[in-house]
Amino acid sequence: MTRTFQRIFVEHPQSVDETYFQHMRFAGWFAAQLLGAGFAALVHAVIPCLFEKTASRMIQNMHARLTNRR
Repeated sequence: MTRTFQRIFVEHPQSVDETYFQHMRFAGWFAAQLLGAGFAALVHAVIPCLFEKTASRMIQNMHARLTNRR
């Protein structure tokens, strides 16, 4: 059981130099940003004059934050 717990909850966060809770916080923030970008893109698809660059800007910011984590 301990090995399974270690594999599920500890190994990946450690591989990116984070604790479980640090990783949960970042992953939660990232998921919220993706949902926001997706919503902006959906609104833009229906009403093209709205959120013209919002989704792409959010994705660029997420990419920069993700690649600068280490």
